[in-house]
Amino acid sequence: MQQGNSIPTEYLNLTEQEMDKRIRQAKAALGAKLVILGHHYQKDQVIRYADYRGDSLKLAQLAAEQDEAEYIVFCGVHFMAETADILSSPEQKVILPDLNAGCSMADMADISQVLICWNEVCAKYDQEVIPITYVNSSAEIKAFCGRHGGMTCTSSNAERVMASVLQEDKIILFLPDQHLGCNTARKLGVQAQEILLWDPDNYKIELPERPPRLILWDGFCCVHQMFQAKNVWDVKAKYQGIKIIVHPECEQAVVADFCGSTEYIIRTVTGSLPGSIWAVGTEFNLVNRLAEENPDKKIISLNEKLSLCRSMNRIGQPHLLWILENLKEGNVVNQIVVDPKIAEEAKLALNRMLEIS
Repeated sequence: MQQGNSIPTEYLNLTEQEMDKRIRQAKAALGAKLVILGHHYQKDQVIRYADYRGDSLKLAQLAAEQDEAEYIVFCGVHFMAETADILSSPEQKVILPDLNAGCSMADMADISQVLICWNEVCAKYDQEVIPITYVNSSAEIKAFCGRHGGMTCTSSNAERVMASVLQEDKIILFLPDQHLGCNTARKLGVQAQEILLWDPDNYKIELPERPPRLILWDGFCCVHQMFQAKNVWDVKAKYQGIKIIVHPECEQAVVADFCGSTEYIIRTVTGSLPGSIWAVGTEFNLVNRLAEENPDKKIISLNEKLSLCRSMNRIGQPHLLWILENLKEGNVVNQIVVDPKIAEEAKLALNRMLEIS
């Protein structure tokens, strides 16, 4: 459930300086009652106010640790705020500054389609099937995984989570990002012929007689999908000695020199030698911030034209100011509330992940 109103026009007409002053005043007035979590893909005008910044795993862990704050303002997208609500206490209120900040990848795994896949796969094979969902999914999909002995994962811990199931010789149903699932499995030694891609829009899929080790849901990130093998060839030809580092949501053909989570990308590039050259295959705001914070290196986007996440960029200073000034007056808007039954089952999946992490 979500509760919210449209942002008043007056907030959209303020100058950046006016908004900055009022945001800081509201933060100071709320004090310890407030914590702001910011995903790395948020734009600079918003991330500067975050008490904590991180990727999805780090923020999931931080959300679980916020036992004193009354308000958790999540500068990210809808599924992240849902996760924070699931992991926080009933007394805490999780707020998403713009309710339109969604995730197209999460929307690609609809629970009714997942149930069709699940029933067909379980009916076909005697082997146990374990569902694993990327945290970039709805609370309903997380609850489905929790209910069936599965768990969530992030790009930081997907390898550990997947390995824990593969070593038990069980079939994995991986939702909703095919590229993270494929890149992780291949790194763990799963062969291409042991992987099946499930197209949720094709109801006539013939399951092979021999059980696959991994069934991938046909979903993807619209931003990372835009990075292509041609981009790799182009930057390699243009810059001598350039290193390419990409997020595992990119297709396998783009995985060149380094591949890892947002936190891994930040650590690797920041810790590299002065004078090194990097092409980074992930969201533009993060690449820009890396370039600004590492002036001793040359850092570019692997595809400088097509790497902005519109959903992540919906939240701006006006949204954050509106939320904080309402909280200061005791009004809660844009609260994210997950149904208690769904939250209970989803928490099982999240906690199984956190135990492995």
